[in-house]
Amino acid sequence: MTWKGVFTALVTPFREGRVDLEAFRSHCERQVAAGIDGLVPCGTTGETPTLSDEEWASLVRIAVEAAKGRVPVVAGCGTNDTAASVARCRAARLLGADAALVVFPYYNKPPPDGLRAHVRACASGGLPLVLYHVPGRTGQRLAPALLAELSGFEGVVAVKEATGDMEYANDLLPATRTPMLSGDDATILPFCVLGGTGVISVLSNVAPRGTVALLRAIDAGDLATARTLHFRYLPLVRWLFHTTSPAPCKALMASAGWCSNELRLPLVPLSTPVPQAIASLLEVE
Repeated sequence: MTWKGVFTALVTPFREGRVDLEAFRSHCERQVAAGIDGLVPCGTTGETPTLSDEEWASLVRIAVEAAKGRVPVVAGCGTNDTAASVARCRAARLLGADAALVVFPYYNKPPPDGLRAHVRACASGGLPLVLYHVPGRTGQRLAPALLAELSGFEGVVAVKEATGDMEYANDLLPATRTPMLSGDDATILPFCVLGGTGVISVLSNVAPRGTVALLRAIDAGDLATARTLHFRYLPLVRWLFHTTSPAPCKALMASAGWCSNELRLPLVPLSTPVPQAIASLLEVE
């Protein structure tokens, strides 16, 4: 596995309160057909805190089936309970996932020694780990030196870095050889030019081919094309995050008939129409 390119942070479709497994399967297959490099079910974008264990397992299983070995599946396994996170990593391995996305514990705010112990414990679950640094969700911003240290732990194969802060990237990227994936769609271009290897993306749910083209242009050193694509999709990216994600993404997907415009409380659906300028950037089949 090479940790570069576009990994889609998949939404979880709901219909009448239940997980819509067929819509999810179709979405996974649509993503693979569009050329993305990996599927990431059950992350933040997948509203994982509201999923039951059975729903979580069903989503991981379907992603693995849809991938058919063509692209890796990185299952969201992180919680703020180390024992539960380890159990999820073990379950994801049995379900056929290729790696586990492990967010740093939210709410608890563990000290550095606690974070070290958490990562080592999760690595014992038998899957390669993609660590997930997202201070906006966890309430804890790690020092770049600490994140670089954790990225070097045995079993860690990549990091999703979601601050969107290029000064942070300036300190982090030279300090580690572990592949770094952007977790912020608005800063894919500068992050990857500085040394990042790809993105775990919300944007690619609705514009997978465009997101892939952006990463391919960066990888080829074609910065003129990369800049063009960056600015083409920047209005869409800003709209996708103008309120809590994944509400805008689901509204846009619903406009194409790909899923119902449903979220689980405490998140609520977008109450305003999708602007035509945004709808025009949706990649319809």
